[in-house]
Amino acid sequence: MIGERQRFTPLQRSLHWLMALCILAMLFIGVGMVSSVKPKYLTLVSIHKPLGIAILVLALVRLRYGAPSLPADLPEPIKVGAKLSHYAFYVLMIAMPLIGWGMLSAAAYPVVLFGGVHLPAVLPQSDSLHTLLWNAHFYLAFVLFALVLLHIAAALFHALVRRDGVFEAMAPVPTHHAVAPAE
Repeated sequence: MIGERQRFTPLQRSLHWLMALCILAMLFIGVGMVSSVKPKYLTLVSIHKPLGIAILVLALVRLRYGAPSLPADLPEPIKVGAKLSHYAFYVLMIAMPLIGWGMLSAAAYPVVLFGGVHLPAVLPQSDSLHTLLWNAHFYLAFVLFALVLLHIAAALFHALVRRDGVFEAMAPVPTHHAVAPAE
């Protein structure tokens, strides 16, 4: 079982862990933004916008790369859950930044990336559209947070309970159970 597992490529692992850091940072920054009216708010917003666009770009890049197959003896409901959760991750990693960009466009706020690059508005100015998108962005952030917690729980389940090599396939560094990818 463990000997049959292959590790993700170094690029896949790097993208995974970079995105994990970005998404966790984004969730904490988002919480800080909605719970603060202090001058820190503007600093958080100036980080939140380009980080969201970076997550969008990284998610699109990551879509190009597949994943090693799941263990053959993994129960079918767990396989289905794994596939559905990964689809949900990609939907959220792509939709959340686009919704945020649309929300800012509807409020006529600029999306400024690092280096002063301004992204164009993607939607017309509209207070009602801004409110709708703000609510969607806000509540989907909770869905993303729940999905992150579920993902961590699943990783721990594979690492500590099943010990089936799934965790080792994405571990940032090889573990004693990891097998090198086939060439």
